[in-house]
Amino acid sequence: MAAPLMPKATAVWLVENTALTFDQIADFCQLHPLEIQAIADGEVANQMQGLDPVANGQTTAEEIERCQADPEARLKLSPKALPPQVVKHKGPRYTPISKRQDKPDAISFLLKSHPELSDAQISKLIGTTKPTIAAVRDRTHWNSPNIKPRHPVGLGLCTPEELERAISQARARRPVQGDEHSDEESERLET
Repeated sequence: MAAPLMPKATAVWLVENTALTFDQIADFCQLHPLEIQAIADGEVANQMQGLDPVANGQTTAEEIERCQADPEARLKLSPKALPPQVVKHKGPRYTPISKRQDKPDAISFLLKSHPELSDAQISKLIGTTKPTIAAVRDRTHWNSPNIKPRHPVGLGLCTPEELERAISQARARRPVQGDEHSDEESERLET
């Protein structure tokens, strides 16, 4: 269960302005009941400004009244209070300096293990440039003697899902070679 924004300040407001039990407040704010008791005793957060969960949209006044009437009931966080899902943008991603030296190793692995991938797919997957891919392929890269093929997922340059998606797209675009040979063989058999 998600906690309210600023749980301690919310607990301060609930202690000061409601008749909820310590357990109810602790459960809602995801704090320990002893912390709530310390807040009520003035030992903790005595100068902290309380945060109204109703004004913030984290719960409703009706929900607080329902829980005040029944000490066994638990406050529920409003669905509107949950943060929105993070959307991953499609732009270029940052690669830390410590991982940049691993890119040629990942390119070498992909060129050997998955020749069906295009340079554009490798470039997007690893976050590199086409000239770098060409240099690794032609063995003209400045660090060619030290390049060892290593899996890009293991290096942390892409996720398994991204790699699998790129491979399946590449295989879907490429014609199946077995079908071409079977057509030629069937023509020879007919003659």
